[in-house]
Amino acid sequence: QVQLVESGGGLVQAGGSLRLSCAASGRTFSSYVMGWFRQAPGKEREFVASISKSGGVKSYADSVKGRFTISRDNAKNTLYLQMNSLKPEETAVYYCAASSGSAYNRPSQYNYWGQGTQVTVSS
Repeated sequence: QVQLVESGGGLVQAGGSLRLSCAASGRTFSSYVMGWFRQAPGKEREFVASISKSGGVKSYADSVKGRFTISRDNAKNTLYLQMNSLKPEETAVYYCAASSGSAYNRPSQYNYWGQGTQVTVSS
């Protein structure tokens, strides 16, 4: 089992940047595929990005490609999401998630979730 705690959310103006972190504890962090998802009020949780266990393979939602970067530091048991050129429509609660199996872009593929961190982008 792994416990996940997100941080780094906040209020930012459109076009600004934020860096989210997700600290993991429990079982070996490097044994999990990791992902970032977001959920806006009244909407379904949607995929943002995922990263393989070693960090060598990264995948992104089309809407964030070229602006967001997912990374991980297995020595520090931490997952990151660098978000640049943020848009007001990206206001949401951002969640990190861990999968002990194969995982990509569906929430159902992930076993463990953090509590989320609020990101608000003002226009």
